[in-house]
Amino acid sequence: MPPLRVKPELTRLKARIQQLLAAPGYQPLRVSEIVARLRAPPNERDGIRRAVDALIQEGAIVRVRRDRLVLPSQADLVTGRMEMNERGFGFVIPEPVAGAAPSGDVFVPAEDTGVAMHGDRVVVRLHVETRGTGRPDPRGGPRRRGRVIRILEHANANVLGVLQRGPQFHHVVPDDPRLGRDIYVNLQKSAARAKIGDRVVVRLGEWSNRHVNPEGVIVETIGPSDDPRLDCVAILRKHGIRTEFPKEVTQQAESAPESVAPEEVARRTDWRRELVITIDPDDARDHDDALSLKRLPNGRWLAGVHIADVSHYVTPGTALDREARLRGNSVYLPDRVIPMLPPRLSNGICSLVEGKDRLTFSAFFEMDDHARVLARRFESAVIRSAARLTYRQAFAVIEPRKAEKPVTLPPETTKLIRDLWGLASKLRTRRFADGSLDLDFPEVKVRCDDKGVPIRIEKTDNDASHQLVEEFMLLANEAVASEVRRREVPCIHRVHEDPDPEKLEDYRELVRACGQTMGDPKVRGEIQKLLKRVAGTSEAYLLKMNLLRSLKRA
Repeated sequence: MPPLRVKPELTRLKARIQQLLAAPGYQPLRVSEIVARLRAPPNERDGIRRAVDALIQEGAIVRVRRDRLVLPSQADLVTGRMEMNERGFGFVIPEPVAGAAPSGDVFVPAEDTGVAMHGDRVVVRLHVETRGTGRPDPRGGPRRRGRVIRILEHANANVLGVLQRGPQFHHVVPDDPRLGRDIYVNLQKSAARAKIGDRVVVRLGEWSNRHVNPEGVIVETIGPSDDPRLDCVAILRKHGIRTEFPKEVTQQAESAPESVAPEEVARRTDWRRELVITIDPDDARDHDDALSLKRLPNGRWLAGVHIADVSHYVTPGTALDREARLRGNSVYLPDRVIPMLPPRLSNGICSLVEGKDRLTFSAFFEMDDHARVLARRFESAVIRSAARLTYRQAFAVIEPRKAEKPVTLPPETTKLIRDLWGLASKLRTRRFADGSLDLDFPEVKVRCDDKGVPIRIEKTDNDASHQLVEEFMLLANEAVASEVRRREVPCIHRVHEDPDPEKLEDYRELVRACGQTMGDPKVRGEIQKLLKRVAGTSEAYLLKMNLLRSLKRA
């Protein structure tokens, strides 16, 4: 498993080496010459050699003739991810290079892909190509074409596919056609028994000759490829999603307490006597956030957004933290959830369950009756959720005439929901007045029976109950972002670039084809008018979806 942090000394040495290689007038040097040029003291020379090895492994620097080192761009090399086409050719998506403008994808003909497979991290050598198939360089230059010369990282240690038998050999046909090649398997050497037509997982062996199909061994048999009950298992295997936690991680999770320690309560703001609720889907297994609201003596509202303080139980650098980092997020499938953290934490002490003391990191907002934020603060708190509500229940309170069935809740809870919606609706109105676009789509869920067989499909609209929670979560996110920026704390953030004018004009043509009209598509107000006008019509989904495709990804 990769380490959580890179040693600061190694990072510093890598930066010095890259700075040297990027200097104007640099001539390719050997490792020993780089050590001399950096005037490294004896105790630092081994570290420089390790840093060079790490940079080569990362593809950040490359060896050229006579073991001399250069940056990839200095040798007409590009490092990136291979995206294969099922017809055999591919494109390398270049990795960003600090200080350099983004470059276009590199077209790799089938005969130049070598033994690279879809998703592999590779190095390609460029040559100018003015003819042939390829994506144009966005800078307006000639199409770039290249040949794979090195594979830095394989993306397909295991491959999911269906076992078949040919005239002479058994082979597995990959589910992903972009992998391109059938994989020969020797059933006698395989660790799992399988029958023709079974969906299996194959571990690839060494593949060094593109003129011969790769070989592998079957390590797992999922079952008949036409059995729909096994589709979710196949999805997990296809994407390499681990369903089990390592023993060390499980042991660490089991050591977590079942209740909040009194000494920890004493260090936090005690919010347990205030009315706090969670609002989640009907089938939610854990509860990450909660809301509260009360009147202050000065007449203002005090809204609280309470987020489960998972970081209190997941210490940086531990096995639990590394596993969570490796997984990145929980995965939701129609018949199961693969949590990021072991259930002992995700469904236990880290879940804001009803009637239990739980630790949170909370954002509090003083607001007037127009939902204008007059003051805000952040606190480590302890709460006790008074009610685990579903979106259906909250909607029945907000819109009782539109609800499927009436709901009976304590008066104070009913008032809390209505007051929260009163502020949330004003936040939402102001957000759209500031230019936000209504691109919400109905959520579709597949319901399965106990055997995992789909039995029905349910559509969930983005109604007032969902909007209530969304507005307060957005409010908290914006507050955190503002605070991080104020403190000048480095952080990862998303950037929404301006859309491509040509794509917007193409979108306008689609709008006209649907019998609608719109003004300048570069003006948000015109797009908002269109979305409002088509809401509830048969063209609404088509126009929303294509508008989303016309915008640049964050």
